[in-house]
Amino acid sequence: MNRSAPPPPVTLERRPGCQPILVPHAGGDVPHNECADKFPPNRYPGMDVLVGGERFDALQVGVRVLWEIKTHLFDTYPDFIQEREIEKEVEQLTMELAAARACGYDFVVGVSTQAHKDALLKVLPSLKIVVTGCKR
Repeated sequence: MNRSAPPPPVTLERRPGCQPILVPHAGGDVPHNECADKFPPNRYPGMDVLVGGERFDALQVGVRVLWEIKTHLFDTYPDFIQEREIEKEVEQLTMELAAARACGYDFVVGVSTQAHKDALLKVLPSLKIVVTGCKR
């Protein structure tokens, strides 16, 4: 055995579905996409990433953190619509959180207002949520 040879490189094999796949931002919502590119900041400006079968708005620069960004005018909605929106978001965010964790990523949700954050935390108290202040 040659003791002067360096050891072979250590690689972490990830499931193929866990490798981030770049896809263009969905929907053409310019204020939303600008927030997704700048706030985390996004490692891939102008792009979303698919990880674990779920689409995320951003993969943060320098760390293994996936982001979902919400920029709609939640505070202006009537109570009934706010409740429906939270129900819909909880379903989406639960799936995204599971995919992120299964692939070894952290997950953060960015919302525009404190009221939106508070409404989500009532239903998902352990979710990491940041108020971005992004405007519509």
